Amino acid sequence: MEEGSDYYVVRKGNTVAVYKNLSDCQAQVSSSVLDAAVSVYKGRAWSKEIGEYLSSHGLKNPLYTIDASDLNKDLFGALTPCSFQDVVGSSSGFNTDLKRSSPASDFEHTIDSGLTGQNKRHCNLTNYSNAQPRICNEMLEAAELAHQSIGAPAASKANNALCILHFDGASKGNPGKAGAGALLKTEDGRVICRLSEGLGVVTNNVAEYKALLLGLRYALMKGFKRINAQGDSKLVVMQVQGQWKLKHKDMIELCKEVNELKKRFTYFNIQHVLREFNSDADHQANLAIDLRDGQVDEVHL
Repeated sequence: MEEGSDYYVVRKGNTVAVYKNLSDCQAQVSSSVLDAAVSVYKGRAWSKEIGEYLSSHGLKNPLYTIDASDLNKDLFGALTPCSFQDVVGSSSGFNTDLKRSSPASDFEHTIDSGLTGQNKRHCNLTNYSNAQPRICNEMLEAAELAHQSIGAPAASKANNALCILHFDGASKGNPGKAGAGALLKTEDGRVICRLSEGLGVVTNNVAEYKALLLGLRYALMKGFKRINAQGDSKLVVMQVQGQWKLKHKDMIELCKEVNELKKRFTYFNIQHVLREFNSDADHQANLAIDLRDGQVDEVHL
């Protein structure tokens, strides 16, 4: 890629790819709402340093691959979000059946988050817990646009389906090394995915809120518009319901984030459950304690 040229950064799930133009990245857009969400950004002034950094972390055939934990968040500089109308517009000649028409060799560079199994992903490129709200919102809006603009029948089915979210937080020391855990299920009890996020050193209440936020964001990214959240933290449940006052600054900010995400659902309910009915989310939270701050493990079943 020539120095100074524009380029496009495409994120699909935990894989990020860099392309020369929009037409080259269209094959990454998928019609399934259960597939990973897609977001597209435009970068300017490609530099030799970017290429050198990527290549220094491994070269496969002509493809660059890098673990997301090694990625410098400032590597690409300022990125401009692209709407999915830009990506799938009629003038682009987009293949409307959305089948992959380009081989993997069409990538200029591919950043791989380091899959440890067919259905397990490690994500640290975008730190959902610490990212600026604008970035998180752009990614969610991109995912929603994808579900609205393509694959309408499947999107409609997911929009009407009820997602059951189990969430829990864990902290050793309170405050101490902490983790957030979440479980997304269908209404009939089928597990969609298990989520664990490392949080660094925070209190147990913060970890509980982070777990709820983690689950809500993933539910939105997977196309769900109706959700029933269940957790064993009475404080979080009562504060989100508006029945308990918010006094601590951290709780105020976290509850505000939850309320912003609530607006993206057509139906939202949160309820308190006993710990014995939240053991799966508790297990995910305890696994998350051993993860790096911001690292998310996503396991699909």
